[in-house]
Amino acid sequence: MQEVNDFYAQRLEAVINTAIDGIITINTAGRIESANAAAQNLFGYSATEMIGRNISMLMPQPHHSQHDGYLNHYDQTGEKKIIGIGREVKGKKKDGTLFPFRLAVSEVNLGPKKIFTGIIHDLTDIKAAQEEVISMNLQLEEKVEQRTNELESVVNQLLKVNRQLEEKEQKLKGALEVEKELNDLKSRFLSTASHEFRTPLSTILSSASIIEKYKIEEHQDKRLRHTHRIRDSVNHLNAILNDFLSISKLEEGDYQPQWLEVDLPSFLEQLKEQISEIYTSENKGGIRVESDVDQIISDPHILKNILINLLSNAIKYSDSKEVCCTVGEEDTHWIIAVEDQGMGVPQSEQKHLFERFFRASNAVNIQGTGLGLSIVSEYVKQLGGEIYFESEENVGSTFIVKLPKKKL
Repeated sequence: MQEVNDFYAQRLEAVINTAIDGIITINTAGRIESANAAAQNLFGYSATEMIGRNISMLMPQPHHSQHDGYLNHYDQTGEKKIIGIGREVKGKKKDGTLFPFRLAVSEVNLGPKKIFTGIIHDLTDIKAAQEEVISMNLQLEEKVEQRTNELESVVNQLLKVNRQLEEKEQKLKGALEVEKELNDLKSRFLSTASHEFRTPLSTILSSASIIEKYKIEEHQDKRLRHTHRIRDSVNHLNAILNDFLSISKLEEGDYQPQWLEVDLPSFLEQLKEQISEIYTSENKGGIRVESDVDQIISDPHILKNILINLLSNAIKYSDSKEVCCTVGEEDTHWIIAVEDQGMGVPQSEQKHLFERFFRASNAVNIQGTGLGLSIVSEYVKQLGGEIYFESEENVGSTFIVKLPKKKL
């Protein structure tokens, strides 16, 4: 029987000493009773230097001086601070170097004797990898911002050229050859913008996907937040491209409304959150949503595009003031109003507001394509409604959409 016991004891010792993680046992007085090879390598001490000494030798302050108090507290109250609960702590090597590790402590009762076993998993390499991922995220964000600014600058320059050509068209109205030249220029402009946008979009999305493949537990939330920010920037660029493409699709009649029941409070709240995330820096005044209507029949995709365009414009031109979206009803129509307290539109230019590529003279320094309101007008027509506005320069604007009530 003794030989059998010796055999199992030797086998257990061999398993412990070959374990990758450090394993240390202490008694109720906090004295080290054993330390496997991995623990010795981690802390830089030999077994002789560790056994019999207080476990606090392996801890930095304040835990170094407080550890015995932890044990006394547990002995008197039975309240567990770390026993049975894994957590991340720092250890102190023989040379004074601190390193991170995950500690799991368990209590073992050996007859009348009680010991505590600590399993130590070194996190040094994982922490280094996390720092590298964070650094990569920051570099990607900087690249996205840089590329966004470059692309916006190119688009605004192209739009300026396009508006000059529109003015030329008015002067040479009736000349078929000039009209054909302008249409060709628009087509080439859309093709060039599409090409210039899609290449960086694909690169950024691919990088974001690669980052998410890193399976690091401790900074998962932070890593996901960074990748979401990258995606938000990508979505902003993609929205500009979609403005250009939406015009041709609407004119060709490729899309027919899909009438569905829309839970309006939920729909508006989700829309508010989405727009607030995209325009965090501009939207310091916030978005206020008020609705007297619980449910309407509409095409949620078209309705979403209408409100995103109107609210986005309101935010961009409001100089950090509050933007308000209200929904009410008349006998035969739903009434949606988006109000801002922004720069407004000069009176002399208001007749051009729904023309494609038009930008008011007081807004040319603000990023934009000049297509948003033209698209909104087309979408409102798709729903059988009408849109009009009231605006005063340096006071603000209110855009009102009237949609006929539908039944499924």
